[in-house]
Order: sequence, then C-alpha cells, then structure tokens
Amino acid sequence: MTRRQIYALAGGVCLALLLAGCESDLGTDSTFPTSSRGQVYQTGNAPNDTIFGKGGIFGGDDKDLESGVGSGGGLGVNAYLWRASLDTLSFMPLSSADPFGGVIITDWYSSPDSPNERFKVTVYILDRRLRADGVRVTAFKQNLDTANQWIAVPLAPKVTTDLENAILAKARELRVAREGE
Repeated sequence: MTRRQIYALAGGVCLALLLAGCESDLGTDSTFPTSSRGQVYQTGNAPNDTIFGKGGIFGGDDKDLESGVGSGGGLGVNAYLWRASLDTLSFMPLSSADPFGGVIITDWYSSPDSPNERFKVTVYILDRRLRADGVRVTAFKQNLDTANQWIAVPLAPKVTTDLENAILAKARELRVAREGE
C-alpha cells in the first residue's frame, strides 16, 4: 500500500466515524421548569429585548422619543448622545467608533499650537435615554520629553467633566432641534 492510499483510507475512516457520530441519539431528556399550573417558565430575555422586538436592531417607535430615548434606527445607544459625541470630538482623528456598544475612541491628537503634548479621548455612552449619567469620558494626556519620548501626564478631572458637559449640551440641542421639526 502506498502512502497516498493509507492517507485516503484514514480519511475515509475518520469521515465514516464523524458521520456515525451525527447519527447516534444521545437520549437526553430535557425538562424545563414549570409552574404549579404546568406552564413552562420563559427564561432569557423578554420578547421586547430581542433584536427583532421593540427597540431592536430596526429601532423603536416614536413613543421612545417622548421618554427620552433617541430613535437610533438600530443603534444600541441614545442617538442624540452618539451624534453629539461625534460632533464634539470631530476635531480629533477617530480610531474606533462602535454604535452598538456605544464606544468612541479617538487617536492621539496634537494641537498645532502645542506640538509637545497630545491627547486621546474615549467616550462611553451608557444608556439609551438622554440622561446626564448616560455618557462617560476618559481622557489621556502625554507630553514629549527631551529624549523625544511620550510620557503620560495626569490630566485634571475638569477636562473630562467639561467634555461630558459639552456632549450633553450638544445632545440637548439636537433633541430640541428634532422636536421643533
């Protein structure tokens, strides 16, 4: 027998075993918890929380706008906060933007006025409603030392608070403009 025939035979045996494994019934008897009336408890997400339910991948209805939820048309986050975050950070180069997870990450940005310092910002949109605690900003700053190495420098908490306030103000403007239409 040649080596090629041995490999073909081994492959055929493996394929036969694989197909035989698909045929067998393991005989698992699954039972689901039931109530005293015999009704099966529904586990997992409620139907409204699925991607096809209310507020799913295709967006919610106009009632969501009244409750403060932006109609993102499939966004997993508040559309006003998302748009306001992108508008506020438009001067910085974007590294990543995930509308379903609600995370915007910028690349390092150096102002032409101060080329020896650079900033990086990450915005987290935490809620589908337009709320003050629905956005969180993390900012990083680095300075260039004499050996041309970037050194991390602590940033005042006021910077992140100011960015959060700017995003919230822009989101409110967008919402008022939308409701005025």
